[in-house]
Parts: sequence; structure tokens; C-alpha cells
Amino acid sequence: MDAREPLGLRERKKLRTRETIRREAFRLFEANGYPNTTVEQIADAAEVSPRTFFRYFPAKEHVLIDDDLIPPIIEAFRSAPPEMPPLTAYRHAVTSTFAALSPPERENALRGQSMMYSVPEAQGLLYSHYVRLIRLISEALIDRLPHVRDAFERRVLAGVIVGVLLSVSDGTPLPGDPIAAGMEILEARLNLGPL
Repeated sequence: MDAREPLGLRERKKLRTRETIRREAFRLFEANGYPNTTVEQIADAAEVSPRTFFRYFPAKEHVLIDDDLIPPIIEAFRSAPPEMPPLTAYRHAVTSTFAALSPPERENALRGQSMMYSVPEAQGLLYSHYVRLIRLISEALIDRLPHVRDAFERRVLAGVIVGVLLSVSDGTPLPGDPIAAGMEILEARLNLGPL
């Protein structure tokens, strides 16, 4: 996905299998509808067994969430230049992570996000995805805002960032202009300096 560390053959094969499963699932969801597509159909189209499907995804709706993007976004957030305010750093992290994706990876990510917001069965998963993201951003804020020592305060600040993602992603789940514009509005209106 990016040039930070070359992956070994086994890891590349796992990534290809995961991408194939997602790509075939999206194709079937679009052709047959999400509720009418079974795990068995997805596995068959991806040329894997249902058991292999479940090694990569605990349930069908998990195909919609691209958890592989979270670690590089959080890492880019942590390693953004220290003089960048947190909101600018987060915007930078999302933009640079998506820019590093190959065209097939980007297409899978965007297709999954678009479906994630339109499939009612994924709503609970979406909630847990955002709660996890709040926790990870909160942990990363230890590095970005060392003067904020209170865990509750960091969690509230992380919740504000995720709130922007929630408010701009519903209906337009793309990592570009809507998220960047939302973060810019928040930056202009919110001072993240010491209390």
C-alpha cells in the first residue's frame, strides 16, 4: 500500500486475496443487492472457500470496512510535522494515505465506503469503526498534543475530529474535498491550544 516497508511474498499474497474477496463482494453486491448476496457466492467468485473468507472477514458486512487504511492514517497523523496543528495533521494523514493507494486499492476503498453508508446492516459496524477510530486518534494525540495530559480531554478532541468525518461522510464518503473542507472549517472555528 505504501513504500514504508516492503512486504514479503506471504503478506502480498494475503493482501491480494483480501482485495480479491472485497472486489468480488462489491461486484456481487452491486449486481444482486447486499441482502441477496451470500458469503458462499462471494467465496466462489473470489475462488476461495467460505472458511478462507471468514479468515479475512468475521462477517459479510466487514467486507465494507477497510480496516487496512486505519493504521497508515494513524501513523501518518503521528508522524506529521510537529508544528502542524492536530486537525491539519489529520487532514494531511488522510490525504497522503489515500494518495499512496494503487488504483485498485483506491477503487475498493471508495466502493466499500459508498456501500458502508448505504447498507442498513452495516450501521452497527460503522458505529464500532468510529469508536475504534476515536480511541486510536486519542492515543495519537499523546504525541501531537503533549500538553493535554488528561485522557478524557484527548478522547473529546478525537471525538470532534471523528464528528467531522461522520458529518461529511454520510452520503459523500470520499476522502478528498468534503473531509478536507470539514477539517478546514473546524480548524478555523476551534482553537486546540492549552486550556
